[in-house]
Amino acid sequence: MKPQEEVMKKKMRKPLRILLKTLGAIAISIVLFLAIVFIVNVICNKSEQGKLESYGQSVTVDGKNMNVLIQGTGEETVVLLPGLATAAPALDFKPLIEELSPFYKVVVVEPFGYGLSDVTEKERTTENIVHEIHDALQGLNIERYILMGHSISGVYGLDYVNKYENEVIAFVGLDSSVPTLTEKIESSQLEMVKWLKKLGLSRLAMKLGTDSLAALPYDDGTKEQMRILMHKNMFNANIINEVEHMYSNFKAAESVSFPTNLPIIFFIQANHPVTDRWVPEHEAQVKNSVHGKVMRFEADHYIHRTKAKEIVENLREFMKEIT
Repeated sequence: MKPQEEVMKKKMRKPLRILLKTLGAIAISIVLFLAIVFIVNVICNKSEQGKLESYGQSVTVDGKNMNVLIQGTGEETVVLLPGLATAAPALDFKPLIEELSPFYKVVVVEPFGYGLSDVTEKERTTENIVHEIHDALQGLNIERYILMGHSISGVYGLDYVNKYENEVIAFVGLDSSVPTLTEKIESSQLEMVKWLKKLGLSRLAMKLGTDSLAALPYDDGTKEQMRILMHKNMFNANIINEVEHMYSNFKAAESVSFPTNLPIIFFIQANHPVTDRWVPEHEAQVKNSVHGKVMRFEADHYIHRTKAKEIVENLREFMKEIT
């Protein structure tokens, strides 16, 4: 080999070695970073378990514990059902519970995978979810009630009132979902979400992001408990499975309508940030109802957090009108 060629090879090897060392250092840094995030998440999860405060009472459904909060002693009962992935329904509904409880007996059901309830192995189909909620109410001897559902519970509620029409006095939608407005979540997206949860990156993202609870009408203690339950329940097996079934659950409900004689009132946001069909689709759901009403508010999707007083005032007036 000529001296010039040997010199050229040596010169080429040097940047290659530097590149490999740099890539190796980056790889080690990434692995170390992920390991630290994972360990911190495990430690935080164990620490938070000891800080979690119990609320409500446990009801046995299919051999598992479902958590239910009951407050108020009114003659009429309002059953509250949460929106998709609401980590702590009984705490999230707190502003609304406080407005309802002077006039109604309020029952907040935390479905499996939500709040303090167990996680179930059953598929999160509308049929199973509705059956479990009904079993919980039967276990509490609650036979007649106003069914009030937020977000996705509008779809489950549609099935519920048709199956148990003789038990439901009225249906109240809190910016409730309509079957004709949904989207399909790709399995690849869900797989990524699962890994974010396992690695602890979802906790890190929440920590670095804006605190969604900071400006909301909850005391500091409630906010802290909600954060703990967000870390506990976010992307758990039941929530992921529910998202997987969401599209088929919505499609199955497209052919279902509310009973014409069932009083229905929707409290919805006036200006949906994504679709201009939000108001007309809700109006279409009540057009054949003997007692149907849609009320719009300047609010976001979690309308019960900021418009609780107005919701209860208008609900009471609506119930007086139909009796």
